[in-house]
Amino acid sequence: MSDIRLIVQFYNGEGEPVGPQLDMPDDSTPEVLQSLLNSIQVSEDDYTFYLQQVEVRESLKKAVQEASHSSEIVVPLTFHPQSLFHVAPATRATSCLEGHTESILCIQYSPNGNSLATGGGDANVRIWDVDTETPYRTLKGHNNWVLFVSWSPDGQTLASAGVDGNIRLWDPETGEQKGKAINAHRRWITSLSWEPYHRNQECNHLASSSKDNTVKVWNTDTHNLIYSISGHTAAVTKVLWGGFGCLYTASQDRTVKVWNSETGAMIKELKGHGHWVNHLSCSTDFALRTGYYEPGSETQAETKEDKLETSRKRYMKLLGKGERIVSCSDDFTLFLWTPETSSSSVARMTGHQQLITQVLFSPDGHFIASASNDKSVKLWEGFTGQYLASFRSHVGAVYQISWSADSRMIASASKDSTVKIWGMKKKGLLADLPGHADQVFALDWSPDGRKMASGGRDRILNIWRN
Repeated sequence: MSDIRLIVQFYNGEGEPVGPQLDMPDDSTPEVLQSLLNSIQVSEDDYTFYLQQVEVRESLKKAVQEASHSSEIVVPLTFHPQSLFHVAPATRATSCLEGHTESILCIQYSPNGNSLATGGGDANVRIWDVDTETPYRTLKGHNNWVLFVSWSPDGQTLASAGVDGNIRLWDPETGEQKGKAINAHRRWITSLSWEPYHRNQECNHLASSSKDNTVKVWNTDTHNLIYSISGHTAAVTKVLWGGFGCLYTASQDRTVKVWNSETGAMIKELKGHGHWVNHLSCSTDFALRTGYYEPGSETQAETKEDKLETSRKRYMKLLGKGERIVSCSDDFTLFLWTPETSSSSVARMTGHQQLITQVLFSPDGHFIASASNDKSVKLWEGFTGQYLASFRSHVGAVYQISWSADSRMIASASKDSTVKIWGMKKKGLLADLPGHADQVFALDWSPDGRKMASGGRDRILNIWRN
């Protein structure tokens, strides 16, 4: 044991001190820190530890040196709990499925990961059987590119939308369309977002954003418009339905706006970007997407009361002190916001050299990943916006990213025709997945972590497993 001692203070992700200051030898390993923290918190969790943005991998001494932190003063260690279940990295394509006759443009797994939907340039939506990896239903009705497919939080309805400005609702079991198409917007529909399960167990409210500068909220039972939002002055690129009664929208008018989801009244305008805002992500995204389904759990909620309680509990666990949202832009920057408490940003995150195509919070809300045309994926701390790492190996623009359910890996899809998987632990490449013959536009990792799907210009849907 080393003779050199350090005074250590643990902090949680929200910056609150946990336990007393501790006098420790400087050769203490992450395992020692973990057992200490578990004894303080009376828990048995796995953690990663950070000093500023340097991860403690070998010893405190090495982290202090890398962070250029003085050993004379208190060493503040921020800890992040890791998921209790492990997702194995996808390493092989178990199926290469044909069916679409044009590029595959969007992919989404159902909340429990048992079904998969894709939309393409052939104006068709397809549902695939995940277990047998075969085509299940072909949903015809759109007359132009399908840009977005979205499962309701209970998995009972699939919504699709795209260039024709219509929203179509489908029964995923039968493949039948539910009622007529909703003639929603005059121009392209850019995104869809369902009201979270813990706020609406009927799962019958859906928000859509469009290039016609509006956001509209629909009752999917009656197909009636509930209200329309026309506060943006340019195309709306993304709508997100938050968990505590807010809608978040991003627009090419360079703003992010927050709206009351009951009335459609504007609550806040978040300014900072100098160019189009391309994408948004919320720290509670994963809980909102999966509702009452618990990845890695042997038992799932069955009664309506249990489902409501489980979805609310999962949301509150991720919520912490409030929802954080992150926005990315053509101005090469990201902004981190806490809209509940302030109209000012928590952090302006710089480092990308070209426009940023997508940004995503990790399922546990502790990290942020961003994809860019500069061929890199960057990793940021989810509470402070601090830069953590860059993942470089793609030789073309990165179009889309997806987190594994345990927040330990990121997958990226690129113009260079490959999918790559990056590990959080060593901050490096875990798997290079060639298998597409052309650009890969769409990617999704199933919420149960068992498989991943990718598609693109070669019209082939690849299913990846470990």
